[in-house]
Amino acid sequence: MLLLLSPAKTLDYDTPGHVAARGAAPFASRSAELIEVLRERSPQQIAELMSLSDALAALNVGRYAAWSKRNTKKNSKAAALAFAGDVYNGLDANSLSEDDLDWAQNHVNILSGLYGLLRPLDALQPYRLEMGTKLPNAHGKDLYAFWGDDIAKEIVKRLRGHAEPRVVNLASQEYFRAVAPKALKNVPVLECVFEDWKNGEWKVISFFAKRARGLMARHAILQRAEHAEDLKSFDADGYAYAPAASSEHRWVFRRKQ
Repeated sequence: MLLLLSPAKTLDYDTPGHVAARGAAPFASRSAELIEVLRERSPQQIAELMSLSDALAALNVGRYAAWSKRNTKKNSKAAALAFAGDVYNGLDANSLSEDDLDWAQNHVNILSGLYGLLRPLDALQPYRLEMGTKLPNAHGKDLYAFWGDDIAKEIVKRLRGHAEPRVVNLASQEYFRAVAPKALKNVPVLECVFEDWKNGEWKVISFFAKRARGLMARHAILQRAEHAEDLKSFDADGYAYAPAASSEHRWVFRRKQ
């Protein structure tokens, strides 16, 4: 299986990574193409494009200017260790061993507006570019046009040799749309949904659901999950598989607390 996560807006380059990055992401040359497009924008234009404050816009303009085709220990960090935020609080990659991250390198991928598709130990330089950004480029009006079906093709390629060729979507719809699901060539997709009991009904509460996605990826890593059935034992933070609420391609995990 290949588990897909969304990236995070929050980055952590202050905490030293306990495992070093292992080379560039597969679409690094495409990332450089996007960086050149972004470098043409002023701080004010970036602020308007991404709905950012002046301070955040200036920070990211500086990041685009500093971004390099060459990754070094000073300018980059392993992706799973650089991303922070709700999903990555759940994943807690800083507490995973090098063996754990080695396994994750072949079973967990992170979707990215700038990088397309990242493995946990791929080198990541600081950036901000959400997949839904309407950034005109040589391939079309936005990033979905830019990536086309390239991400899907790479996923199909990576699934070769897996015990169970299947995509487990733990990413948001904004990011999963970039996979171009129709281009997955009959690879089955399993969506995991996390619900909490609130005000007398089951609801997906964004903060908790994001953390649960990271926790599920962590569960798969620690269990060395090779088959979808291995995910049904997920019980972190009080969640449990809810068979009555689930279907073949949509598994629901619930907690009542």
